[in-house]
Amino acid sequence: MLCDLRADEVQEMRAAMSSTAAASGVILFLLSLPVVQGRNGWSVDYTSTQICALKGSTVTIGCSFTFPYSKTGRYTTVNKKVWFIKGNDYDPDDLKRHSAYAGRLTYSNNQNSCNLTIRDLRESDSAVYKFRFETNNGRGSYTGSPGVTLTVTALQVHVGTSSYPNWAVLTCQSSCQLRNRPSFIWYKNGQKIYGQTNMYLYPEIPNPSDSFSCAASGHEALPSPSVCVRGDSCNRVNYSNRNICAFKGSSVDISCTYSSYYQQIQPKSWFRSGRGSEDLRKVSQHEGRVEVTDTERGRSTLRIRDLRESDSAEYHFKFKSQSFEWTSSLPGTTLTVTDVQVQVTGRRLDCVTRCNPYVSSYVWYINGEQVDGASSASYEISYEESSDDENSYSCALKGFEDFHSPLICHKKIQWCNKVTYDKRSICAFKGSSVDISCTYNSYDQQIKSKSWFRSGRGSEDLRKDSQYEGRVEVTETMVGGSTLRIRDLRESDSAEYHFKFKTGSFEWKNSLPGTTLTVAALQVKVSRIISVHQSHTEAELTCFSSCRPDGHLSFVWFKNNKVILEKNPYQDRLNPGDIISCAFKGYENDRSAPVYAPKPPSVSVSPSAEIVEGSSVTLTCSSDANPAANYTWYKEEKLIRRGQQFIFESIQSSDSGEYYCTAENELGKRSSKYISINVKYIPKLVSSFPSVPPKLPSVSVSPSAEIVEGSTVTLTCSSDANPAAKYTWYKEQKLISRDQSLVFDSIQSSDSGEYYCTAEDELGKRSSEYISINVKYIPKLVSASPSVPQKPPSVSVSPSAEIVEGSSVTLTCSSDANPAAKYTWYKEGEDSPKASGEIFTITDIRPEHSGSYYCEAQNTRGRQNSTLQLINIASSRKSAAFASITVVFLAFIILSGIILIRRKRCFKANSSIERPDNTAEGNTNDYYTLSAWPEHHGPSAAAQSTAAEQQDDVCYASVSFFKKQEEPNYYNIIPTQPKRQNEDEEVEDVEYTHIRFSSTQRLRHHQTVEYSSAVYGTVNRK
Repeated sequence: MLCDLRADEVQEMRAAMSSTAAASGVILFLLSLPVVQGRNGWSVDYTSTQICALKGSTVTIGCSFTFPYSKTGRYTTVNKKVWFIKGNDYDPDDLKRHSAYAGRLTYSNNQNSCNLTIRDLRESDSAVYKFRFETNNGRGSYTGSPGVTLTVTALQVHVGTSSYPNWAVLTCQSSCQLRNRPSFIWYKNGQKIYGQTNMYLYPEIPNPSDSFSCAASGHEALPSPSVCVRGDSCNRVNYSNRNICAFKGSSVDISCTYSSYYQQIQPKSWFRSGRGSEDLRKVSQHEGRVEVTDTERGRSTLRIRDLRESDSAEYHFKFKSQSFEWTSSLPGTTLTVTDVQVQVTGRRLDCVTRCNPYVSSYVWYINGEQVDGASSASYEISYEESSDDENSYSCALKGFEDFHSPLICHKKIQWCNKVTYDKRSICAFKGSSVDISCTYNSYDQQIKSKSWFRSGRGSEDLRKDSQYEGRVEVTETMVGGSTLRIRDLRESDSAEYHFKFKTGSFEWKNSLPGTTLTVAALQVKVSRIISVHQSHTEAELTCFSSCRPDGHLSFVWFKNNKVILEKNPYQDRLNPGDIISCAFKGYENDRSAPVYAPKPPSVSVSPSAEIVEGSSVTLTCSSDANPAANYTWYKEEKLIRRGQQFIFESIQSSDSGEYYCTAENELGKRSSKYISINVKYIPKLVSSFPSVPPKLPSVSVSPSAEIVEGSTVTLTCSSDANPAAKYTWYKEQKLISRDQSLVFDSIQSSDSGEYYCTAEDELGKRSSEYISINVKYIPKLVSASPSVPQKPPSVSVSPSAEIVEGSSVTLTCSSDANPAAKYTWYKEGEDSPKASGEIFTITDIRPEHSGSYYCEAQNTRGRQNSTLQLINIASSRKSAAFASITVVFLAFIILSGIILIRRKRCFKANSSIERPDNTAEGNTNDYYTLSAWPEHHGPSAAAQSTAAEQQDDVCYASVSFFKKQEEPNYYNIIPTQPKRQNEDEEVEDVEYTHIRFSSTQRLRHHQTVEYSSAVYGTVNRK
């Protein structure tokens, strides 16, 4: 929670400030009285239980402890002191083991003092800190609770609104209560505002270009970040780090962010305090060792190489626009350059630095070899080692072994074993010569051998290395001094070089760093793009070297192999085809690699043969460019991939098309020509979704609606194929067409069935799935032969014999229909239906059921009526008469046969009767009459018997043949009217005909009996 100080508290705050804190320069705000925790002589006394400190400052948590000096006659000593923020009171996690606190902690070494000092405070250090100590007594340990709460805060400027229009209220805030009540210092645009010491500031109508910052008095090195009063584009500079510790001989980056209300920033530079505001790149002390880069917009980085202790200073950034210049009195970044030294105190060696880069582990060396297990800042020489005068010692901070301390002899004698290199690093020109020197001592004066070697090549003498043969020379200009000279330097000579020697009892094989040689390689970098145009690019170029040889500080620029100027960096308008390079002045023949915009790129296809679907294909875009080009692939103007290669693991037909690539670097962009990718593949279904795998050829039906008999239907086979496919149509495995489309001009129900097509090209053949064609049609009679025209529905009667009163009759309606028909039964002369369904059953039939019946078959395509079916019901008496006639007729036939056999004469007499002419025209039909006496017609059976007895030659049956009359005399035609239909229905005209046939019997006594039977049929009139 943010807390504020009232203006009237400033004076009181000054009076309450701790004189101790002021003297030490440590920001320490104590929020409670000292607290003592103890029992039975055991105690921990904290100076305060709550502390508020500023980010970046140093804080000391005051602490003391007591314990019984003797217990059961035994003196008590402290074995271990621990500060912790994690773990419990009995198993604490020592802060010294936390990497986050590495190099920032110090425990007090005084006997009863347990002060904890934390440097360069971070907001993450906010926690509750506890102290615990352990003694030599079994249970002699104690933890001070509840501990000390440390809150680390950073000052912030809060911009609030005022009751006055366009005014603002600025407040210098912290996240914890600063009870020491310091006064405040305000800055506007980096410049101190004098006379303002309150935590509140009331700028009158602030300008949107202004930025403000604040700091606690006496701690100006820890100001708040600069903030804008209006918007985000005010003039301001904020540094990434306030303090940096770096090793002598190393490199360091100092960074800041900046913004300008006026967008056009002209010059910008870095300078150091105490040297005016001169650009460091122009200061002789730094010339050749500094480089300024803008890694991103609004961020500047100062790099200083080969650091020297004299580089320790405060560094600032400044910029200038058309109407404003940032020259800040705010603190910048303080750089401290330190070397590493070994201090000797008896047998104790301490590794000492002027500042600590926040590491907690160290490395120790004896005679150039690393000592295993030695990782603290101090090293205790054993008694055995102390008696040995030949050993040398060195130390380094872990992670910074290249910056180890100089070798020292323990007893400060001059002749212990050691090797010291004149320079840790050397930069030299390609093609030039370099001297690498060292001094060495041997405790044993008799050195048997000495040589130089390079890292990564074992310890082979360079004079025997084929890579250096004829180019190296080792000389000794003085006793104990050796120089390695390498001529005609190559970039491959960049390496670390070591010297070794060997005596009768000792060999120097050190793991300490030697001298690092870097053969300078110049490089042109595009530091900034000013503007990009279609025909050219305006850019700022910098000549960069991997190292800077001593005494060679300036560069020469070449454009298209012509010297243009001596300036670094330089700006120019670069056209396509321009080539830019640079060189050290005086070494113009050793130029950097040239930079230029990409040449027109080319596209290669692998494999170069015909591209078949499913194969792997690689498109490669190639362009000559420096800096290296970035490639982008396009398919028909659509960006599809970034990268030099475009690989199709399994190319598909959908990948066919026009492709091109672009090659682009900071200096320009060029496009390749189009290349056509034509993928060959076997026929397959065209998919509307690119992500769906190819399928078999597909069949489409037109129209897509219900197929009705007599309509036009087209089946189309579709397949994506390259080369184009040829199509074949099949119906149930039978080939029917070789066209892509199968057309039915007037489709019939017989065309229903399963169809499929095949698509074939030179790469293969594929078949579609089956498609079912279902033709819909109105109901009609099922025909056994396709050639027979289809008829309306038919009716069958069961039983088919004579229908007797009281029996059961079933009428069945049969129809071929698609979709299936629904049936309705009607009786002639009646409008209301009698029944529904395919079968109509009449049980216990009566005379009133006699009549003509028909069925109506109907589906969604229409309706049809069957022909009439007449039901004629016979009575029981008539049935008996028919049965009697049948018996008499059969008996008569049998009797006639017997008479014919026995009375040959009668047979011959009857045979002589004149027959009709059998040669009559073919349409003349013979017929016969058979005498019979049905019930209720002619003489009785008794009369016939009497007549037979009176005449011996009577024939009991006579069969006579007569010529057919031109017009038959024995038929009747009775027209019957059909059932009335609805006017809007199409029904075939049906004529119902009643036909009666008669036969005449001729008897010898000229008695004639007429026998009648009726057959009813139908005649369809088309």
